[in-house]
Amino acid sequence: MFQEFKINDLEQFPQELGKLLDQQRTVINNITISNDTSYEKVLKPLQDLDEELGLFFTPLSHLNSVMNSEETQKAYEESLPLLSKFSSEIAQNEELFKKIEQIKATSEESKTVVKHEVRDFVLSGVKLSEEKKKRMEEISLKLSELSNQFSQNLLDATNAFELIIEDEKDVEGMPQSDIDAAKEEVDGKTVYKFTLQIPSYLAYMTYGPNREYRKVISKAYSTRAPENAEVIDKILALKQEKAKLLEFESYAHYALETRDASKQEEVISFLESLADAALPQAKNELSELKEYAKRVDGIEDLLGYDVGYYSEKLKKEKFDFDDTMTKPYFEQSKVLEGLLNIVSELFGVTFKPADVPIWHACVKPFDIFEGEELSGRIYFDLEARKEKRGGAWMNDWETHYVDSKGEKHLASAFIVCNFSPATKENPSLLRHDDVVTLFHEMGHAIHHLFGKCKERSVSGINGVAWDVVEFPSQFLENFAYEAAILKRFGFHHETGEPISEELTDKIKETKNYQAALGILRQVEFSLFDFKLHQKLYQEEEVQILLDAIREKTALLKSPSYNKFQHGFAHIFAGGYAAGYYSYKWAEVLSADAFFSCLDDDSGFDTKSAKGYKECILAHGGAKEMSDLYQEWLGRKADVKSLIELYEIG
Repeated sequence: MFQEFKINDLEQFPQELGKLLDQQRTVINNITISNDTSYEKVLKPLQDLDEELGLFFTPLSHLNSVMNSEETQKAYEESLPLLSKFSSEIAQNEELFKKIEQIKATSEESKTVVKHEVRDFVLSGVKLSEEKKKRMEEISLKLSELSNQFSQNLLDATNAFELIIEDEKDVEGMPQSDIDAAKEEVDGKTVYKFTLQIPSYLAYMTYGPNREYRKVISKAYSTRAPENAEVIDKILALKQEKAKLLEFESYAHYALETRDASKQEEVISFLESLADAALPQAKNELSELKEYAKRVDGIEDLLGYDVGYYSEKLKKEKFDFDDTMTKPYFEQSKVLEGLLNIVSELFGVTFKPADVPIWHACVKPFDIFEGEELSGRIYFDLEARKEKRGGAWMNDWETHYVDSKGEKHLASAFIVCNFSPATKENPSLLRHDDVVTLFHEMGHAIHHLFGKCKERSVSGINGVAWDVVEFPSQFLENFAYEAAILKRFGFHHETGEPISEELTDKIKETKNYQAALGILRQVEFSLFDFKLHQKLYQEEEVQILLDAIREKTALLKSPSYNKFQHGFAHIFAGGYAAGYYSYKWAEVLSADAFFSCLDDDSGFDTKSAKGYKECILAHGGAKEMSDLYQEWLGRKADVKSLIELYEIG
């Protein structure tokens, strides 16, 4: 029923991929030259080919992210040109395009598939001259290679740095679990090793008492991969050239063709109005932090590497609360079990451990059932390790749809996080932020796994506009602050004692602590990304643009060595170019939906959950998200809900 996760021979993978692509070329050629222009004989088999290719290639791209090695890199890098050439060939196949244009679809889903296919062919350059088509193909290949290079440079730089602390007083006051994770014996002496892996980096930036060491690790983090400056210049130039070839004024203009937002001005205006709403409160939040740092430690010049540390200490003083108080209650396995129970209860499904091949010992696979019927599979890979790229993400693999032979396929997905691994002293313990991250990624996963469409191209997360794809993830993460939800899995890992009402109240109470500063930071990233793609910026102009945006959004001046852009993988190695604003754009939907579904007793209203599953999740990309939202709640989302969620303004 499902694919097994395995790659027989990494060395032979590119050759096997080449054979598969040649087989698909033959099928595509036969479809193109046939006289049949029915949906069933053209777009159904084409979607089968998409699924077949995804099933074959996803394990390699996934392994390259989570078990990175010279072998995976080599196989991946050799595969990219083959895939790029193949996708360019299809995208620029005029005869196939003309055939798809003639298709008269009958169902709502198939009509959307045809509409998207025609749009995507045009955006891929099918109407260009042969010379320009060739250039588009070269650009696509080069962009995929540069994206991979950016990611690899960042991973290598992250793994290259270590801060060795020998004096115990320089880790004094840190959470014991973080001290244990850093502790190593070297030549019979105890030292503490901190790296740029996120759990380790954040531990010292949040709790590390030595200001000089915070500066060292912060500088190392914000100066990673300087060689990515050149990669960025090349990516930006190629994206701009691609947009111009298609007669768009900029890459941002091109990107909006597949988004919910319709105009560039709409995006900029939305972000700037959000910054305006947050600015007064953000200034107050920073002023309070500066006064606190001066009062407790005589800090006259609060700097970027002080913010995490003093924010945590101030939170402790203001609310008599910090992450160390809740972390013992969030044991990774218990949180995961609780999350699965919540999803089961809300959406009428059951998760059962699956005995299937996995890529690492810590991976936990589950089969999903609706009643007695198998409906999907999910894999969780939650702990940080050296060969895994940073961050958290959901990766879809198989898709729910009905193929050209009438056979039903089921969906599968991977959730990847970078939580602190277990140590000899403690199991893997999560910060509350980690709990929120896990809920977020689960929101993405159920969007894909609960899709019920018959057409692959619009099933699950396929075909969903990029700037609303974050809606289901943000929607679910909001519930990770609710006491009724947290009590399901919040038990002390040593005593089994349940998390107290006092602590769950504190989590809720501190949810919007320094929220305005957080919004400004997200707006900064979003404006930088979007404006960066509105015209061609090169070399020092990129930094000049970022500095200009920071004039308004960064209330603390960043040091000149800070090259944040060299690590901005979302837009240079992920799919968020000219789309990082999506996080805030989709949050209007998620905030509005959250207030509509909140139930004080259970956390989540089960009737609303049923409607959410049937109206939003089941339909994937078959309809515009705004239409699905209207069907679910009978109205449009209100932007005021976002301001209310953050309690700003």
